[in-house]
This record gives sequence, structure tokens and C-alpha cells, in this order.
Amino acid sequence: MISPARPEVALAPSPSPALSRRETRGLKLASDSDLRTSQLKSVDLNRVIKLLEESNSNDKEERQLETLKKVMKQYETGLPLKDLAQIFKILNLCAEKIQDQDAFIEPTCEILKLCGLPFLKKKLSDEVNYTPVTLESIAQLGYLMRVPSSQVRIQIYLHSTSANYKIQMAELGGLAETLVLSLALVENQLAEKLWVLKALQHLSTSGVNCKLMMKAQAASRICSHLNDADPSGQLLFRSSEILWNLLENMSKEEVVNQLSNLECIYALKEVFMKLLMHGFRHYDRQLRNDLLVIATLIAENPGAPMIESGFTKQLILLATFSEVKSHNPLVKGFKLTYSYEDFELKKLLFNMVAVLAKDLCAVQLLNEGKVVLALFHYVKPNEKPGVHDWSVAQYEELQLHAIATLASVAPLLVDDYMTCQGNTRLLMFLEWCVGQDPFFGQGNCFHGAGGRGNKLAQMRYSLRVLRPVVSLCDEAVNLDLCDQGAINQLLDILKHITNKSKEKEDAIVLEIQTDILLILSTLCENDLHRKELFGCEGVDILIPFMKMDPNKLYSGLGHNRLLFSTLDSLWCCVMGCYIAEDYFLEKEGIFLLLDLLTLKQKNICNLILGILVEFCDNSKTASHINAWRGKKDQTAASLLIHLWKQEELELGVKHDQDGRIVDAKKPLVGSFQEQQGVIPMPANCPSIAIMEVSENMRAKIYSVLSKLGFENLPGLSAKDFVTLAIIRRYLDFKVGEVWSEICAELKEETFRPVTPDEEAMKVISEASENVGKMVATLQTQMLESQQHQELQEEEKVYSKIQAIHKQREMVNKSWENFLTRTSNYEALKKAKRLQEKSIDASRSKSRPQNATLHSTEIKGLNTTIASGRLVTVESTPSELTGGPLADTDLALRKLSVRGGALKKIKGVKVLDPFKKDSVSIK
Repeated sequence: MISPARPEVALAPSPSPALSRRETRGLKLASDSDLRTSQLKSVDLNRVIKLLEESNSNDKEERQLETLKKVMKQYETGLPLKDLAQIFKILNLCAEKIQDQDAFIEPTCEILKLCGLPFLKKKLSDEVNYTPVTLESIAQLGYLMRVPSSQVRIQIYLHSTSANYKIQMAELGGLAETLVLSLALVENQLAEKLWVLKALQHLSTSGVNCKLMMKAQAASRICSHLNDADPSGQLLFRSSEILWNLLENMSKEEVVNQLSNLECIYALKEVFMKLLMHGFRHYDRQLRNDLLVIATLIAENPGAPMIESGFTKQLILLATFSEVKSHNPLVKGFKLTYSYEDFELKKLLFNMVAVLAKDLCAVQLLNEGKVVLALFHYVKPNEKPGVHDWSVAQYEELQLHAIATLASVAPLLVDDYMTCQGNTRLLMFLEWCVGQDPFFGQGNCFHGAGGRGNKLAQMRYSLRVLRPVVSLCDEAVNLDLCDQGAINQLLDILKHITNKSKEKEDAIVLEIQTDILLILSTLCENDLHRKELFGCEGVDILIPFMKMDPNKLYSGLGHNRLLFSTLDSLWCCVMGCYIAEDYFLEKEGIFLLLDLLTLKQKNICNLILGILVEFCDNSKTASHINAWRGKKDQTAASLLIHLWKQEELELGVKHDQDGRIVDAKKPLVGSFQEQQGVIPMPANCPSIAIMEVSENMRAKIYSVLSKLGFENLPGLSAKDFVTLAIIRRYLDFKVGEVWSEICAELKEETFRPVTPDEEAMKVISEASENVGKMVATLQTQMLESQQHQELQEEEKVYSKIQAIHKQREMVNKSWENFLTRTSNYEALKKAKRLQEKSIDASRSKSRPQNATLHSTEIKGLNTTIASGRLVTVESTPSELTGGPLADTDLALRKLSVRGGALKKIKGVKVLDPFKKDSVSIK
């Protein structure tokens, strides 16, 4: 056995007083045994080497052996690093003498035992200083395999990798590679081979050693001998462990490439079948499953000759024999138990079938093995769970694994799928999934994620089978599916799942919703009757998905896939059916599409614009698009023009700062297209100008705006109209661009067209350029008109400001006049005279005969404000003047006078000098 690692340095106790200070300093890192050894008489290793190099004789042989015993006695506690080179030279000399003298076997083994001990050092720097010597010495251990002695070979691997320092040196010295190469020397010696494999098993835990082993083709060398005779079973165990270590520490592809040959696959097949048929121990079953995993990894390599070796056929038979009756003698009488190892084997075989399905060459074998029928055995509820069968949790895991495998196999074997009535089975199973039958999923396996306590996992994988089968667009399959009411059933399932998961959405539910929508899209795409079946009920389901919170698109749960599948279903299931289209419009679906368009995500925008182009064939669509308003009252036309600008900015199309055309010859060409130039291509290949149409959104934006009409588009600025002028001529510009490419290709190919064609091409090019110049002129006129209009509006604003200032001046002047009249009595009388004069001038000169004239003035009242029913006057207090109306005729006639003043009037306040009809008196 490999000796356990020991510490390389043992700190010494306090030095003995008998030693000098110099000796103490030199031995401060030595162990107690080193101290005792240092006090013995040292053997001169150079003299030992010289003695061993002398020719052999009986006397010298005895002396040599005696000297070797002294050497071993001297270094019984370990080999110092400083003496390592001489010790290994002695070891090599002994190994050479073994061929002629067996007496040197024992000392060679004893020296190898010493190599198994940790190396000793006097100074901390010894490991660094003696690294080259140590590397070379440890590397020589592998070359000692040439010694024709089993004792020596076993002793090499018994102690070759014990201490950490020596393991590091073994990595640097390439010992692992040497050991792999030495396998060829011990191919027929089982004991030595087992010791080599044991050493490689230990070394293969290091990535560095694995790299060295792979360099020596370790995977291929070891796998090809898996089936070698070994009663103990250690060879198979250690070999499989080494292969696993290589797979874990190295590139899986590199290891599999070494195993992908007939010799390795044959050996793997024989060992696997032997363990499967005759292994009865727990260990045998575990090892069998491990080998099947390795075989699965090999099967993933397309170049592996799995079919040629016959292994594929045997694995398919084993995967299906318990579900499909077989008379093959290989499985006659064989039966799987319900142990955990056999349960794992069943899952591994299903996984192998899924891997083999990726190789089209294996499809025929899958057909012959009736794999589809075997997998459909699990597309049903577990009706008879019992003690002598798989447990409920195991059956659920096998069921989900089988359905997942069926998703890979069914699209390849459509005939088998239809023979097994796959559509009927899946629809019935989906009906069970949404039913109320008591079922509590365990959800404790890989395929059962999210299915604990429900049937979501079963529904998820059933739809995974149905989706690729429907996507084949096989009319017989899809017709059979629709005839069984699949569209209405899928809509009901979708409604059920959506209502059930309103509170909490997870990745499983979103995947189920996405798959159902994709299936419905494929079924309804080219069939009007199926679109009518989808109808208004389907539109009601799509609308909430379109109202999805945009922030959820970045959640990572799958909302983005759900939105794409929703838009795809809208295109395939609604458009073309006028009833569904009108209902979608009634539900304000166009508004929702335009709301999604404002997100300005290019991948979504392209799809939405395509839908809008198709929807515009409906005469009611244009009014909905024009009625839409976004943030800041943005219109649909403004949004589309903004998307055009953004697209041309990304393409690098040249425009000036106002958006006008710069190059009239190439108004639509971007920087990348211009740098790529013109490449002569065959006539049946689309040119760059044609391919560009499908690679960006400009063609779709032009189509939508042309359906809306380029006149009377609301909510556009002057710069929007400048861009709109380019959009309006998009088709003319694109035609000119194609003709320009044709001319460039002819020039590139040095081909001169006939004169009439050349003249026609010249006229076409000039006409295209004239259109560009005309649009540029129109854009300039638009900008100038806008500038002139802005100037006029600016003048109107200034005029309004002036009028406001003038009005304020008049008010201020009126107030000043009022203050003057109230503070200066002479000014008041003058204003009164002017007022009376103005009143007299305004009166008619001609008076009717016998007419009685009544005066409207109050005599003696000095006010310039027209009097009404009530007069509010704010004047000097009556205590000072005798009352405000003391000198008037009205006061003398109607009111009692005391001291020339009104007694009861205490104060008069003017409320508003400009109000004539509302006067209050205090």
C-alpha cells in the first residue's frame, strides 16, 4: 500500500551540550535520528559508486553488498537531499547488476524503501537548491521498470509518491507519463500491473499528472485492457477510477476522443455486459452504472463507432426490454430488481437513448427496437403503485425521464408516433394533468423541478413532446391533432394555467404557456378554419400577455420568450380571420402593439412592425393607429419616424444636422454597406441592396406609413417632415440603389453593355439622382418655411407682449389721472368740465317735438365717475367738512341738516373707482 504522507522536516529538540556551536547550527533542522546518524562514521558515497563500477568477482561482490548494507544503515531514517544524486546513481548501478546477479535485488529494494521516506534537509533552502536533482531522481524511478524483477517493480510503486514534496517533484519530473508508458512492460504480469495502476490512481488526482498521462494516451491504453483477466477485480476498479479522474481533471472532449475507437468500445461493451448479466454484488452494480456513464459520454461523440461495435443495439434492447416483449436471448430470463442501482441503470439507459437519437445513423435501430412504444408506456398515470414495483417517487422520476426522452425520439420516428396513437395519448395525458384527480408530485428529481404537489412537470414535458412533433408541419399529424379538438383543449389548458398562476409566475408556468402558444401558432398558421376555432377566445387570452410589465422582460424567467410566442400567435392565429381581427381591434389591441413598439427593442420592433403591416390590410386599422397617443402625446407617425431615424443612425446613413440628404446618389446606403462595396454575384443570388431590406426595419416602416397615407399625419415636427420626405421616396431610392449596384457589378466585371442599354442605364441613374436632389430641395424648403413660420410666431409673441405693456401703461396713466382728480380740486373741476362737454357733444342735436327732457345729472356733484343707483365715495371725514354732500341740492331737499352736515354718515369708502353699478355707502 502507499505509505501515508509524513512531514518532511522534523524540528529537533535542544541541541546536546557535547556538540559545538557550529555543529548545532548545521543540524538545527534535523531529527533525533539524524543526530545519532551524524555521530556515526559516515560512508563515502563516491567510494561506494567507484566500488560498484568495478568489474564483478566473488570478493568484490561481497564487499559491494557489505558496503551497501552500511549505506542503508547510515540512511535508515531518510535520504538527505544533498546526497540524493549519489544515492540514485548507486540505485541505478544496483539495478544494472540485477540482470546478472540476483543478490543485488535485496539491496535495491532496501534503497527503494528508503526512497519511500520523506527526504531530509538541513536548510530551508535545500528544497529549492536541489529541485533539479530531485526531479531527475524521481523521474528515474519510472525507468527502473526495465529491471526484470517483480520485487523491484512492486517496491517502486509502493513508495514512489508518499510525501507532498515528492508528489510535487513527481509532477514536475513527469513520473505519471513514464508509468503509463511502462504499462506495456507489465502487460502479462498482473501483480506488477496492479501496482502500476494503483500508483496511477493516486497520481491521477492531480491535474498536472492527468495532463502527462493523457500525453501518453492513458485513457486509450487503460480502457482497451478493461476486459483483461483479473480474478481479484482490482484491475477493473482501478482502471475505472483512473478514467473518472481523467474525465474530471481534463477536457472531457480530449478524453472521449482517446476512447472513441473500436478497441476501447469493445472492451467497454464486454465488461459492461459481464457485470450486467453476472454481477450480483452492490459494488458490481455501481461499477456497471459508472461504466455506462462513460459509454454515454463516448456516444455523444459523433465519430465514435458505437453502432459498428454493436454496443448501440445492445443498449437500445436493454432500455426497452421491460416495456416491450423481446425474444432476444441476451435478455431472456434477465430481470431488473427494484434496487436503487437498477433504478439508476434504467434512468441511464433512457439518457443513452436520448443521446443516441442525436445520431441519425441510429434512427433505424431505434425504430427496430420499438423505442417510441416503450417510452409511451410511461405516458399515463401510475395506476398500480405497489410494494413489488417502483415506488411512487421512482415511477414519477422514470415517467418524466421517459417523456423527456420521447421529446428527442418522437420527431425522428413520426410513423412510429402515429402508429402508437401519440396524439391521442398525449391529449388524454394533458387532460389528466389539468384534472382534479388526487396526485401529489414529489418534485425531487431533475425533471420534476417545480412539480411538487402538482402535475406541472408532467404537463411541461408532454408539451415538449407535442411541440417538436407539430413543428414538423406534417399535415397528417396536425390534422389528426386538430380533429381531436386539440385547439380548444390547449386554449382551455392555457386559460387554466394563466388563472391559476396570477399570483405567482415561475419559469415552469411561463414555459408551459410559451409552448402552448407556439403549438397553436403552428396549427393555425395556414388554415382559416383553425383560426376561427382560435377566434375570440384566443384573443382574450393573448391580450393580458401583451399587457405584460416591460420590466419583467429582464427577469430571466422567460417573459421575453412568452412575449415573442404571443406575437407569433397573433400573427399566425388572428391575422387573416376577419372576425378575430375585428375583435382584436375592439379590445384596443393596436394600442397595445404600439405601446410595445415604444419599448424600442429592435428584435421586438421588427416583429411588431411586420404585424402592423399585415393588419393595415384591414380598413379599420388606420383609424386605430392614428388615434393612439403615447407618452407626451406622441403619435404613431412620430414614433415610426423616430424608429426610422434610430435605424439609420445605427446603419451609418449620411445626413446633415437637420436630417437632409447629403449624397443624392446614395441616400439610403449606410457606412457598412458602403465599406463592403460591390461584390459580383450570380444572378440567382440577392445583392447586398436586396438583402438589406430584410435586415432592418426601414421597409416595414415605409409600408405602414404608406398604408396610413403620407398626408395629414398628426403630431409631426418640421424635422419629422424632413425625414418623412425620405421615407415617402424609399421605394424609388431602393430601385435606384439596385440599378447603381448593377452598373457597379458590370464595371467590376469589365463588361460593357450595348449602347442602347448603356444609355438606358445612364438615364435611370440620372433620374434616380434627380429624385434625390428634388427631395433634398423639398427638405430645404420645408426647413425654410418652418423657419419663416417660427419668425412670424415670434413676431406675434412680441406684438402680444407690446400690447400687454401698452395696456399696463394705460392702466397706470388712468390711475394717475384718478389720483390727480382726487387730490387736486381744480383738476377735478377741469375733468368735470371736459366730461360734461364730451357728454353734450355725444348727444343728438335734433330733439323730437313735445318731448320732455329729464336731467340725468345731480347738480353740485363734482365727480367724473358715472353715477348709478348707489355711489361709493371716500372723502374727508364729516367732522372736518360737514359731510360729503353738504353743498348739494339733494342734501338740502331730502335729508335733515344739522350744522350743514349729514349726521348719521360716519364715513364713506370707495370700493372700486371703475365700477359703476355697485356702490355702497357707510
